[in-house]
Amino acid sequence: MKKVAVDAMGGDFAPLEIVMGAILAVRDFHIPVVLVGDSERIRKILADNGEESNPLIEVHHASQVIEMGEHPGMAFRRKKDASVSVGARLVKSGECGSLVAPGSTGAAVTAGLLGIGRIKGIERPAIVTPIPNEKGGHTFLIDSGASANAKAKNLLQNALLGYNYAKRVRHIAEPKVGLLNIGAESTKGSTEATEAYELLSKQTWFPFAGNCEGRDIPTGKFDVVVTDGFTGNVVLKFGEGLGRLFVTMIKDAANRGGITAKLGALLLKPALKKYMMKKLDYEEEGGAPLLGINGTLIISHGASRRRAIRNAVRLASQVAEERIPDIVRETLQEELKD
Repeated sequence: MKKVAVDAMGGDFAPLEIVMGAILAVRDFHIPVVLVGDSERIRKILADNGEESNPLIEVHHASQVIEMGEHPGMAFRRKKDASVSVGARLVKSGECGSLVAPGSTGAAVTAGLLGIGRIKGIERPAIVTPIPNEKGGHTFLIDSGASANAKAKNLLQNALLGYNYAKRVRHIAEPKVGLLNIGAESTKGSTEATEAYELLSKQTWFPFAGNCEGRDIPTGKFDVVVTDGFTGNVVLKFGEGLGRLFVTMIKDAANRGGITAKLGALLLKPALKKYMMKKLDYEEEGGAPLLGINGTLIISHGASRRRAIRNAVRLASQVAEERIPDIVRETLQEELKD
C-alpha cells in the first residue's frame, strides 16, 4: 500500500481538522500518510493526540500555502514550496501514490496538471463527482469543474476517463456512458456536443449509450455522464442547492401541518438522516478524483473537516490501487498503433 500525501494546510479548518482526518484514516484503515505543511504546527497536533511516534504518519515540511483568493497558476509558479505543490512533487517522484488536496480547486488542478503531469494523449484533466441516483447508487459526472472550455475531443477523453473510473474503482461491470445534452437526438445541442456525439459513436473503447438530458442524471439511467467543466459545475452546484431546498421544504411542511405532521416528521427523521442525508453528505465521499494526470489526486471541499479527510484518504488509496493512468495510457497507445 503506497503512502498518501495530504496537504495539511489546505481548506478552511487547516491544519487541525486535516491532521485529525489523517489520523482517523491511519487508525481506521491503516493507510500510511505523509502530512505536508508547517511541520511545527503539524507535529504539535500529532503530539497532542499521542501520534507523534506513529510509524504510519510522516511529516514533510512546506513553508508556503496557496490561499483561496490567489490565482492558481501564478501562485503555483511563485510559491514553489506551497504545501499542495510539494505534495504533487511527492506523487510525481513516486514517494507517495496519491495526494489529498483540500481547499482551492484551482490550485489542486494546477498542481495536478503542472506538478504531477498529464497522461500523454489526454489534453485536459477532469474532475469526476458522484451524484446519488434513484437506483441507490451513483451517477458519475465528468467534468465537474476542471476545464471550462472543452472541445469535442476533450469530451471524448473525459468519457474514457469516467468509464475506467466507474469500472475499475466503482466496480460497475459495464458502465453506461452518456453525453449531457438538451435532447436525446444526435443533432441536438452545441457544435461541440454534436461533434462529441459523433466521436463517441465511432470509438471502440466502450459502448456509448447516447445523449443524456439533465433530468436523467438522478434516475441512474446512465452510470457516467460526460460534459465540460463549466456545465458540470453548474449542474453540481444546482443539485447541492436543490438538496438544501428539499430539506427546507420538508421542515416547513412539518411546521405548517400541525401536530400530526410534526409527529410524522419526528418518526421519519431517523430514517431520513440515515438514508437520505447520508447520500447527500459530501463528507461521505471525502472528495472528487482529478483524472487524466499521471497519478492520483483527490480534491476535497474547502470546508472539509476530519471525517471528510478520513474518507478522502481512503478514496485516494483505493483509486491509486487501480492504476487508471496506466490503463488509459495503454488504451490510447493501442489506438495510435491502429
